[in-house]
Amino acid sequence: MKADHFLDATSLSCPMPIVKTRNAMKEVNTGEILEVKTTDKGSIADIAAWTKSGGHELLDQTEADNVYTFFIKKG
Repeated sequence: MKADHFLDATSLSCPMPIVKTRNAMKEVNTGEILEVKTTDKGSIADIAAWTKSGGHELLDQTEADNVYTFFIKKG
């Protein structure tokens, strides 16, 4: 999937991946996609919940080699 913006939140511990994601989304225009990479397992639940509560859409999430990748479309 092609993203318009990218955030590398690997090696950050909770709550920093979600804080960085929230801040990065401020720079994303409605309808654009932000790709977020993190190594914090808690991000799976945190980003899914934050995306839904913020009116955004979680398009995809994957895990490979303990790196979690999220594609979030700004609502």
